[in-house]
Amino acid sequence: MKLTDVLVDSNILLDIFTEDETWFDWSANKLSEIANEAILYINPIIYAEISVRFETIEELEQAIPNEIFRRHALPWEAGFLAGKCFIKYKKRGGVRNSPLPDFYIGAHAAIKKMRLLTRDKHRYSTYFPKLEIIAP
Repeated sequence: MKLTDVLVDSNILLDIFTEDETWFDWSANKLSEIANEAILYINPIIYAEISVRFETIEELEQAIPNEIFRRHALPWEAGFLAGKCFIKYKKRGGVRNSPLPDFYIGAHAAIKKMRLLTRDKHRYSTYFPKLEIIAP
């Protein structure tokens, strides 16, 4: 029997894609463990945030196959474009690191009654106290 679905935050995926010295082992092990017990999801915001690590949409799609990470019926190409626009914004001197993505991710998990796999437990639990969070 599978437990509730799990929305995978971008920081977990980025830990794995970048082989982060501090978080790679924890994130990779926890993601593997959860994949055996639940259905994994990402959303367009997560897609946009991880897209910055890839040159093409094809590379990104290969890194997060549909068989492992289910998507909701939203325009995924728009998520990729949003990530690329954010890179341009930062290169032009933009200093805001908008909190909007985290609020959208938390709200998505909460409304769909999914658990959230993340490293940002404090931020999400502050604004979504009923959200079940999987974090170190």
